[in-house]
Amino acid sequence: MDVRPVDPLAQPDLVLEALCAVDTTTGQEAALLPVLRPLLEALGARVDVAPFAPGRCNVLATWGEPRILFSTHLDTVPPFIPPRREAGALHGRGACDAKGQIVAQLLAAARLRDRGVAWLGVAGEETDSVGAQQALRDWQDRFPSCRAVINGEPTELQVAAGQRGVRNLRLGCRGRAAHGGSPERGHSAVLDLVDWIGGIRALAPGRHPDLGPEVWNLGVIRGGEAVNIVPDRAEALLNIRTVPGSAFAEAVAALGPAGSEVEVQVDEAPCLFPALPGFPMAPVPFGSDAPVLRALAPTGAVALAGPGSITVAHTADEHLTFTDLGAGADLNLRLALHFLQEHP
Repeated sequence: MDVRPVDPLAQPDLVLEALCAVDTTTGQEAALLPVLRPLLEALGARVDVAPFAPGRCNVLATWGEPRILFSTHLDTVPPFIPPRREAGALHGRGACDAKGQIVAQLLAAARLRDRGVAWLGVAGEETDSVGAQQALRDWQDRFPSCRAVINGEPTELQVAAGQRGVRNLRLGCRGRAAHGGSPERGHSAVLDLVDWIGGIRALAPGRHPDLGPEVWNLGVIRGGEAVNIVPDRAEALLNIRTVPGSAFAEAVAALGPAGSEVEVQVDEAPCLFPALPGFPMAPVPFGSDAPVLRALAPTGAVALAGPGSITVAHTADEHLTFTDLGAGADLNLRLALHFLQEHP
């Protein structure tokens, strides 16, 4: 009788579908463990799970003494969209951001098991990188021989030349409530906020030769209690993708009306990554955990790359083609061999 070990990644499309069938919206990353842990154990990994809050955890899989660390995130943005197959691709939340990265990285890691490799899945990348920060606290000393961190995000199979920073601001205005029939007796916080945002729209964002233009997004605006009450408070949430030397947030604050306030909720610096000969490189329009996680490698070497496109991530049309999934596995393998100074 010919008994051969079953390859748990023999059908990577099915693995991706199984991962995407689990809702891991930020805050409930541990829901992926019943699918992820058996997969890692079937690949022969030592698996460490580090819970840090109810429903939340990081996952580390190691094969020997790691010389390469693959990493990506377990969480997805809302809303959950169940997976479906269509025209050679898997559609659904997390297909490329970032459960497709998990599969592409594990396909490469499986090829490197006898050379020393690790894979790290972290929580909270889509919000505040809390999982990446926790991973530094828990596992900083686990990778003395690690030559590089390869962080997975949908970069269209190019290596990121760098990433813009992230600065999230909460803008707050206070007014004076009054009856809607006598608005002159009050002061509208909403109108102050609208004027403030109008001024922000006229600002000239910065630009960097490698990272491109600075951009911002008004993600949330809210205020008031009822249609017939002059609103006494209003707030807006801004997401700014910054470049080195940015003064955009300071310019925003300077435009605020009397009594306004600016709270910095997230502040991550922009980061430039080293050039890698032989790999096409391009700037990416998003942030990632790469600047934090690179500290796990004593050398600080990092590469940010993966299959899929950020243009469909966070949308109802998020998807990853199975062709790109295979190409992503190949890219991850070639990057690992580059840092190991070997050739495929």
